[in-house]
Amino acid sequence: MFKKIALSLLAATFLSACTTTDPYTGDQKMSNTAGGAMIGAGLGAVTGLLVGQDANSRRNAALIGAGVGALGGGLIGNYMDNQESELRRQLQGTGVSVTRNGDSIVLNMPSNITFPTDQDAVKAEFYPTLNSVAIVLKKFDKTLIDVNGHTDSTGSHQHNQDLSQRRAISVANYMASQGVDPRRMSAVGFAETQPIASNASEAGRAQNRRVEIQISPLRQN
Repeated sequence: MFKKIALSLLAATFLSACTTTDPYTGDQKMSNTAGGAMIGAGLGAVTGLLVGQDANSRRNAALIGAGVGALGGGLIGNYMDNQESELRRQLQGTGVSVTRNGDSIVLNMPSNITFPTDQDAVKAEFYPTLNSVAIVLKKFDKTLIDVNGHTDSTGSHQHNQDLSQRRAISVANYMASQGVDPRRMSAVGFAETQPIASNASEAGRAQNRRVEIQISPLRQN
């Protein structure tokens, strides 16, 4: 408990020291540089971010209790349709795919455009893409966000697990630094256990090295 409190205080101190004022709106926000520095320093304790497996009902209850409006059955489809359309517009030409699965949306971010090889710090050139994602997620705030890290089968399972977890946390933390409510997010590493292509070829392994963001509606109880 002491470690968790100390890390949260450290993160809060870092955040207060690295915010800037938007000259047009007067709002306080974190710069891209500061967000990258926070991720590089390994500060995974942004208040509210859930690391590891988490039931949606737990986040649902916390967000509804905090006054975030949930979606009723008849509104979900249209809400997710509009969010999907906005994401496709924002992410066109970025290398990030947008897939609709029922009421959920999955963003597939290949590791070659997101991270240096075998590292967990988001590439600076990928910040604008994540900024675009954050813009849409803030606009459509009645959703839960699962950030899932995946690797290929090269290397030991433990190495892959650690790397996939750190990468998921890095992406989630960066989006939190851009104003996405961390209480909506969880960050989970799945190592090599959920391939989407064969690991027998380099092309297949490249597809398996990815971070996926799954966006699901915040439902009424």
